[in-house]
Amino acid sequence: MKAKKFDSDFDQGKDISGALDLSKARRPKQEQKRVNVDFPTWMIEMLDKEAGRLGVTRQSIIKVWLAERLERPTSNQSMQSDDQQTRRR
Repeated sequence: MKAKKFDSDFDQGKDISGALDLSKARRPKQEQKRVNVDFPTWMIEMLDKEAGRLGVTRQSIIKVWLAERLERPTSNQSMQSDDQQTRRR
């Protein structure tokens, strides 16, 4: 399929999935890597209780909470960023 036809079909809301080879599609920075973390029993129990309350898995709640924490700007992160910029100069 030519690019113009592809663009036209897409713009018209037609199904263009047949024109795509998704066998090697990747989501940048979203690849999975398995890690093992040991938690104390009390922490597992609290995670399970909260996961049950929310109706999600333990793994899901850990991922969401870690992502929230890592995305939150902190004074430490801004200091590291400033330090990196200083070293580049």
